[in-house]
Amino acid sequence: MCGIIGHCGAQEAQPILLNGLARLEYRGYDSCGIAIVNEELAVFKDAVRVHQLAKQLPRNGATLGIGHTRWATHGERNRVNAHPHADCGGRIAAVHNGTIN
Repeated sequence: MCGIIGHCGAQEAQPILLNGLARLEYRGYDSCGIAIVNEELAVFKDAVRVHQLAKQLPRNGATLGIGHTRWATHGERNRVNAHPHADCGGRIAAVHNGTIN
């Protein structure tokens, strides 16, 4: 099962997103990630547990972001297939549950 969380508000998004993803861990997953926007979009994702991803992240004070836990039904369990996915220009990030054809 996948899980999605988002935050837009006055508080820093990163800890809220990571806490939300940790609360979704019971659903099972093989990769996780967050995308946060301060002045630029930053995407952090990997085929690791939420607490391992959290150790890798720099704090940046962003107050807008999305997070995702993925359970691979299609594609390998790796960083490339982890969500969020960003567009080629690094301006838009998206998460989804399911298969997009």
